This record gives sequence, C-alpha cells and structure tokens, in this order.
Amino acid sequence: MHREELKNRLIDALKAQGFKINPHVQPTTQNKFTYRYLQQTSRLEQISFHKKFLKANAKKVKEFLLNINNFNPHNIDLELREVKPDSIEELIFKWWNLVWWSVPYQRAYGRQMRFVLWDIGHNAPFGLIGLQSPVLKMAVRDNYLNIPKDELDLWVNKSMQAQRLGALPPYNYLIGGKMTALAMTSNELRKCYREKYKNYKTEIQGRIIEPELLFITTTSAFGKSSIYNRLKYKNQPVAKSLGYTKGAGSFHIPENLYKEIREFLKDNGVNVSTTFGNGPSRKIKLLYTAFRLLKVPDYSYHNLKREFFLFPLASNLQDIIQKKETPIYYNRPLKDLVDFWKERWCLPRAERKEEWKRYKGEFFFNQLLQKHDLN
Repeated sequence: MHREELKNRLIDALKAQGFKINPHVQPTTQNKFTYRYLQQTSRLEQISFHKKFLKANAKKVKEFLLNINNFNPHNIDLELREVKPDSIEELIFKWWNLVWWSVPYQRAYGRQMRFVLWDIGHNAPFGLIGLQSPVLKMAVRDNYLNIPKDELDLWVNKSMQAQRLGALPPYNYLIGGKMTALAMTSNELRKCYREKYKNYKTEIQGRIIEPELLFITTTSAFGKSSIYNRLKYKNQPVAKSLGYTKGAGSFHIPENLYKEIREFLKDNGVNVSTTFGNGPSRKIKLLYTAFRLLKVPDYSYHNLKREFFLFPLASNLQDIIQKKETPIYYNRPLKDLVDFWKERWCLPRAERKEEWKRYKGEFFFNQLLQKHDLN
C-alpha cells in the first residue's frame, strides 16, 4: 500500500473511534464514559472475529446462569478452578471474556494462567482471573521496587500481570470485583502457579527461575479504580497504587489495518517475523517502526491513562529483591477470604441495595445475544 494512503487510513481509523489527533492521539476527555466509548470499536471487532465461537457455545454457557429465585448471598461458597484445555471452565472463561468487559479482549502472551472463581453454593461462575507474563520494562513498577537492571528478567519472571479480573453478573452487584481481586492473592493460586512453573526457564537469559510468585500487577479499566483502591484484608492493604500508566498499547489499531501495516513494513525491508518475542512488546515495536516510516507521531500512545496496581504476595517484597531475603508469604486461604468478603462487603450490600434481586438471568442473557447478533 502507498505510504500516504496508509497514513490517511490510519488517521481516519483513529478519528472514527473518537480520538482526536493534535498531532498526537488523545481522548477528548479523561473520564470513564469516554474511555468506554473509545474502546468500543476494538471490543466489537473482537466479538465479530469470534462470533462463530460465541454463537456455537451460547447454549452451553446459558446452562450455568444463576437462577435468582434460588439465590441466597449467605450461601455463596467459592472455589478457584484453574482453566484446563477443552474444559467447561475454558469455554465459560473465553465466552464471558469476550462479551462482558468494556476493555477489549486481547490475546494473552508468554506465561498464562486462567481461573474461574466458581460459586459451588449455586453452581455458577462468579468471576474470572486471567494472568499473563508482564512486559519486561515498566517504569512505575521497576522504580517502586528498585529492581537492578541486570536482574530485571529474574524478578519480572516471578510476577504476573492480571489481564482480566472481575466478577460476572449478578455477583458484580454484590461488589464481587473485590472478592475476585482478593482471590488473586490466595494461597491456592500461588500453589497452582508453583506447580505449573516448576523448572521454568526464561526466554531472554535462559535462567531457571524458582516457581515463586511474588507479586501480581494490573491496571484499572477507566482511570482511577474504585475496586482496588483501599482494598484490605483484615487491615492488611492488598493492593498498592503506584500511579498511572502513560497510556500506551495497540488495542486502538484495528486488526485489519495492523495486517496492512505489517505488509507495508515487509515491503520496506522490515523483518516482521514473530517466531521469537511474539507478544505485546513485539507488536508495539513493529508499530513504532511503521509510524516512523509513515512520518507520524508514535500513535501507540493512546493516552488513556490507567491506574497501576501492585499486589504483593509476600510482606517483605522489597527486601526480597534488595536484600535477597526469604519470602514471608501472606497466609490467605481462599475460604477465609470468602468469609471476610461476605461479612465486609457482600451481605451489607445485599441488604442495602436490591439490584441483585431484579436480575433475571435468562432475560439478561437473551438481551446480550440480541445486542451482539449471537442468536
């Protein structure tokens, strides 16, 4: 494709999503309504790409809708189910991951762990936890932990990034998002990680890394987070806000246009191979190269600033990194976390507000299918 034609198509695609270009990509305002609107195009694009899967499996997912007539918040009883290939949990995770969140689905890279938090008291999925390898360099994280540059891959490979984290309906009405965040710090999740990544070797340095999950990071969906801020367990802070990201990524570059950008790069002698380093950092680097060749600013900066959180799983995290101390892990059995959440948030909300009582699972689900043409 001709350089000017591709450049104009890129700018038109960004403007069509609601961004302004002056000369950098900017949201019109910094609020959750704008953020949701700007991510809508990418979200619907991903739903369209996966429509065949969504249609084929809607009936199966619907079987596990919670029946509100038999629902009692006092009877919520949760277990953490790791998603295994070809399991019902995998199907449910993928289905809701695509349609429920405002933040668009993006393929996970590197180390990956997915969990469905399951309400065995009502046989229904409660929430999703999707973890993947973090990016190697993240200034707000690396500066806070003061990670030595030559040990960056060592410590980053003892952490995970939560790509998806939250509650499904109707548990979201009962502040289920806080429960899902608490479950992410549970003993059970650390145990699953330790089992899965024993004998894990890093790609860059080829180090054998002890399967110790020391911390998890995530970002808010819409600027400041009401779920993670001031999140505590028995007076222990669970999440630490480290500030805001600069607002970079690739969700706002439509997939079809990205394919054309890759062809443009190939025509200009750029190696677009993804046999190694096939992840978000690789995609960003290719986009940066394309923007430079197109003589436009770095449009990978969409400037949707998100609050960045670190969830330490050990009480002496910084001393582990700085002084090589032995980890002192927080002891957080999932059952204790559930009991705490129910007493602190769930049951008071259930008594105070009645949105959850008005939830009609089948009606809600059918509306969702109709909205996305999945019938």
